Amino acid sequence: MLNTQQIQTFLPHRPPMLLVDEVEVDEQGTARGCYTVRGDEYFLQGHFPGYPVVPGVVLCEMIAQAAGALVQDELAKGSLPLFTGMEGVRFRQMVRPGDRVESTCRLLRASGRLIKVAGEARVQGQVCAQGVFLLMLTKKDA
Repeated sequence: MLNTQQIQTFLPHRPPMLLVDEVEVDEQGTARGCYTVRGDEYFLQGHFPGYPVVPGVVLCEMIAQAAGALVQDELAKGSLPLFTGMEGVRFRQMVRPGDRVESTCRLLRASGRLIKVAGEARVQGQVCAQGVFLLMLTKKDA
């Protein structure tokens, strides 16, 4: 399992946008990441006052960041992973402060700089978000 310092050797995100605390890729090529929602994140400040809920798009970002481990060699060379689309994304339950979000991702297709990943996020074994995510690996100077 890679920790935050190790993740930052390939993932270009930094706090407050680094939304994966640990990640690993297993023998089957599945990336598994986790993030514990602390409650002081910037995206909770107004979503919603008195009843903070992690926005769905942030859950998608958590999944995509965990998927970065699948292409960490390219990311370590300076590529930026940018969303180009999302397919069939569904949100199943709320995620709140104190929840540990566990993401699971697998590569569906890689074609040049485009990748397609199936992913889901769970809290206590219950699916809270799932979908297919399309990403483009682009060079920072492009």
